[in-house]
Amino acid sequence: MTESRKQGGGKPKSRRKSGWLVDAFWMSLSLAIILILWETLVALFDLPAHLLPRPLSVVEASFGSWQSIAGHSYHTIFAVLAGFLLATALAVPTAIIIVLSPQAERLLYPPLIATQSIPKIALAPLFIVWFGFGPQTTISVAFLICFFPIVVDTIVGLRSIDPALIQLARSMGAPPSRIFLKLRLPGALPSMFGGLKVASALAVVGALTGEYIASDAGLGYILLSASGELNTALLFGVLIFLSVLAMAFFYAIEMLERILIPWHVSQRSQSR
Repeated sequence: MTESRKQGGGKPKSRRKSGWLVDAFWMSLSLAIILILWETLVALFDLPAHLLPRPLSVVEASFGSWQSIAGHSYHTIFAVLAGFLLATALAVPTAIIIVLSPQAERLLYPPLIATQSIPKIALAPLFIVWFGFGPQTTISVAFLICFFPIVVDTIVGLRSIDPALIQLARSMGAPPSRIFLKLRLPGALPSMFGGLKVASALAVVGALTGEYIASDAGLGYILLSASGELNTALLFGVLIFLSVLAMAFFYAIEMLERILIPWHVSQRSQSR
């Protein structure tokens, strides 16, 4: 009995480890295919370096400017995290209020949709007037672009609970606060994390947009400078770094999801 239990308890860990190895293998394979196709395309059509540089040229340009990239990446990472955390801190309570109060839904939902429909770049002059030329504008753009998906997915999750479970809890004398904490909120976590993962990628886009608008620091500023100098190799290097940053942020949220909701069917299916 004890040996079988130990063996049964060891299987999930081995499955998780093998799952990570499989994911790493396929990620490495896809990266290798992209690099091979990239090098083949440049060699086959003899493309000039200012249009599409070779991968080796991108690596050399990135290492040659690594101090500048590392210094400016701090500003971008700070804006991404600040905008994302601020959006999460405000979006989740807003979604809860909308779900619990029909009057709040009628009052808050139309402005949210209207704000989301406006292109963020069109708000650039207004952000500069309100927040000035600096990190405040970058954080505000990242916040605005992250806010809506978190609100919508949290609302969907909070409303996806089976009404029969709520009626059963009420019949057993559970107060509304306990029903919310024990039924609605845990049931909403999968959808909430879906919104957080979408927002994690959008936060990088928002921070980069904010740096285009009004900033003299950050990776967006390096992109503008490299574009003005026609330094395409450095452009690609910074873009690749931004992609890695967005992927790291996304997988950090996914890891947190696996820790907090290991009981959900999506996590159990990944461990098989």
